[in-house]
Amino acid sequence: MPGANHQFPTRSILAGVLAIITLAPIPGGIAAGPTAPTPDLGRANVDGDPLRPNALYNRVGRPIPVVLSLRGRTEVPEDGFDLVLLAPDGTVLESAIGGAPGEFDLLEALPAIADLATTARVQVIADGVATGSPLVIQPMIGRTPVRTTRDYRPGTTDPYTRIIGFGEELLDPDDVSDVAVLERAKAAPDWDPGEPPVLTGFRIFPDRDVLVDTTLGPIRVALAPEAAPNTAWNFRHLAENGFYDDTTFHRVVHFDRTGRRFVIQGGDPSGTGNGSAGWDLPMERSTLQHDLGVISMARADHPDSAGSQFFFCLGREGTARLDGQYCAFGYAVEGDKAIADIADVEIDDVAAGRPTEPPVITRMTLVPAPPQTPGDDRADRRIQSWWTPEVVDEPETRQPR
Repeated sequence: MPGANHQFPTRSILAGVLAIITLAPIPGGIAAGPTAPTPDLGRANVDGDPLRPNALYNRVGRPIPVVLSLRGRTEVPEDGFDLVLLAPDGTVLESAIGGAPGEFDLLEALPAIADLATTARVQVIADGVATGSPLVIQPMIGRTPVRTTRDYRPGTTDPYTRIIGFGEELLDPDDVSDVAVLERAKAAPDWDPGEPPVLTGFRIFPDRDVLVDTTLGPIRVALAPEAAPNTAWNFRHLAENGFYDDTTFHRVVHFDRTGRRFVIQGGDPSGTGNGSAGWDLPMERSTLQHDLGVISMARADHPDSAGSQFFFCLGREGTARLDGQYCAFGYAVEGDKAIADIADVEIDDVAAGRPTEPPVITRMTLVPAPPQTPGDDRADRRIQSWWTPEVVDEPETRQPR
């Protein structure tokens, strides 16, 4: 039940002592205690995780073993560690109090996890303060079929496939023409209603931001698995494993044909605009709007043709029309200057948006996401305005005679 408190199984203080004895320093970070095997040790900086899962994938109906460790602390808080299960907007869904370091069943401590339909996070609280990166709890649920129609791009005679909805739910239920398209499709003999979505388990992992180092400055991206879980995971996987290193922003469209800020696009190792990761990513219905700093997946005409290419939005006015048609999965929380500088590069081929000297992504790295304090909405961290150069007042000087 929302708001319920559960004291999760207490562990022997000996576990805390052992955690202190076996601390191993990580260069440039705080000490790291013993942890269970994890799937994302690769290039990630893992110095801020007091709570770690034993496995990435956890089947429904089974225990979820996790390990709680001191992570640089010298002693257990007087009242033990608390856990809170948080919605993305910071709403507390459930809490557990008074635990000590060691291994325990997260599902036993926070039973509300079993009823999750969307991604949530578990945050450790020590002495009343959110501590370390939260643990992401992503329900594994199948999708309903994508519904489409053929249409023309606004102001052109170019045909394209437009997404109108998912399953029997339309993106715009007030659009009379889309309602008619869906009704005709349902009446056709080859109508596929799709299988009912089934919860099979949970993907559980420490929360990470993605640091995008470019030749024009860094951009820090907060992933939003609550908006598009599989798309966010796909980007995280590619970033962690070096796929994007030394690739370019091969397409830059600072302004669209109507003069509104549009997108900067990268993620193609070939630099041609036709490359991919070698697989097609099923389209998800993202709950994240395309706005300034939001990152979304580029794709070809087919809804399920995204793979590795992505774009950053340069402003809501120019990219609002992408909602529902492309899958947004995160947002920039730092790097407004880098985004603006990339958008301002010289363009060699205006029609293709090809820069004369394409900015380079030198490296992508996973970095620990900050703690989520109960009541705080993660989306409030995203960049809010277009970067403009700082105006420096010139000091008054004596005028020559």
